[in-house]
Amino acid sequence: MENKPDNDKLVFSYLTLRKAIGILGMALPFTVSLGARILFHTGIQSSISSYYYTGMRDVFVGSLFAIGFFMLSYRGYERRDDIAGDLVCCFAIGVALFPIAPEGTVTSSARLIGYAHLVSAALFFLTLMYFSLYLFTKTDPDKSPSKRKLQRNKIYRACGYTMGACIALIVIYYLLPSKLGALLETYKPVYWLEAIAILAFGISWFTKGEAILKDTD
Repeated sequence: MENKPDNDKLVFSYLTLRKAIGILGMALPFTVSLGARILFHTGIQSSISSYYYTGMRDVFVGSLFAIGFFMLSYRGYERRDDIAGDLVCCFAIGVALFPIAPEGTVTSSARLIGYAHLVSAALFFLTLMYFSLYLFTKTDPDKSPSKRKLQRNKIYRACGYTMGACIALIVIYYLLPSKLGALLETYKPVYWLEAIAILAFGISWFTKGEAILKDTD
């Protein structure tokens, strides 16, 4: 009984950490776009990563570092949870440190750094999908999942599949013929797909922090 307060604090801290990760994720697309619009009169960019080249660069990079270090601090029920969290940290920092190639004519080194950015971003989302689809939906084999747990699992899966669909659509967009791609660029499809994917990531972690559908026991 003497350890119960410490255990309660530990559980609370991890729930808070999960909610913090979720809030950072959900806030990122709106923070950079609205901040750029209000503070620097900059319109919506072709992608969220393109805000690196706006006045919101520090916010963009800082948010990714914050998400990365929160993930580094995350500890789950099994070793695989810890490894996945460490990988997300590495990929998030990779996205921050290796900026996407700027629009227009670029040097070979800038193009190479841009490829590193795209690989980091793809692995970042794939690992987050792994969290939502496999790690978050796990249930103690010795217990029957509660009604709220089953409802949360639906949210995790919906978020995971949403991230996957957004990544697939971005890849399809980049494979489109140049004329069709240029026509669609007016609507900033990559920005909106990235925003939806990041929002799904945030909702998944916000739910995991029991901000919604918390078990009543």
